[in-house]
Amino acid sequence: MYHGIINIYKEKGYTSHDVVAVLRRILNQKKIGHTGTLDPEATGVLPVCLGRGTKVAGMLTDKDKAYRTTFLLGEETDTQDHTGTVIKTMPWQVEEDQVVNIINGFVGPIEQVPPMYSAIKVDGRKLYDYAREGIEVKRKVRNVVIHTIEDVQIDLPRISMTVQCSKGTYIRTLCRDIAEALGTCGHMVALERLQSGMFKLQTAVTLDAVREAIEDNRISDFITAVDEFFCDLEALVIKDGFKKMMDNGNKLPSESFVRENEPVDGERFNVYNGLRDYMGVYEWNGHQKLLVPITFFNIPKERG
Repeated sequence: MYHGIINIYKEKGYTSHDVVAVLRRILNQKKIGHTGTLDPEATGVLPVCLGRGTKVAGMLTDKDKAYRTTFLLGEETDTQDHTGTVIKTMPWQVEEDQVVNIINGFVGPIEQVPPMYSAIKVDGRKLYDYAREGIEVKRKVRNVVIHTIEDVQIDLPRISMTVQCSKGTYIRTLCRDIAEALGTCGHMVALERLQSGMFKLQTAVTLDAVREAIEDNRISDFITAVDEFFCDLEALVIKDGFKKMMDNGNKLPSESFVRENEPVDGERFNVYNGLRDYMGVYEWNGHQKLLVPITFFNIPKERG
């Protein structure tokens, strides 16, 4: 079984669940999960967690994202993107300076009302199920953060931009809201995810590339080890005499490791056994003088 994270380039036509299903067949393993839905027509970075790496899926979903998007002024659709039905048309008359000023006004903390065509659940049902039945449901306002909007290219009625944002941001809603602020309506016509946390477009690989890597026995080249996700943490190697305690996921005393200074209360570490198997993220409890497992992985090191 493979353990870790693979940075997939999701191509058009695939749902995020499709990507997981295909990878299960290619890798011949069931324990696989994606880290944040991309719509079928969207492309770009989709980190997929493998094996015990699925424990970090929620942490990856919480990371900031970056997107390249294009939207069209003058037409609004029921899905807020080009896959939907046009429900409104409006004339547009804007100047480039006005567009830039309005877009800049969306940088920072903003509120969004999630679109009806989304996977958010209300009373146990996804919003898009209500939408397909023609039912409008009241949605809670979301607080999100737009960190930057850069590389704005204006070819009216089309506008393209690169957006860095917090988790939970709907880019198609952002496009719609910008169009509305410009005194017209609009919808998103293209979306590519450029980055999700530490995973970037430049290192993303297609499903076909994964197939070839399996055939050539070099799939490990594409898998990011789980401990790399926590690369900002100091590594601690636990003494062999505490192996049984560690294998059982128990708390570890201060004499189980060697460090020049006692850790600070709440300090976290990447913890390994003497064979350099990755055991997980542990936190130092200064009151009890114990290393406490926060996320336990127990992933064997690859050995030749």
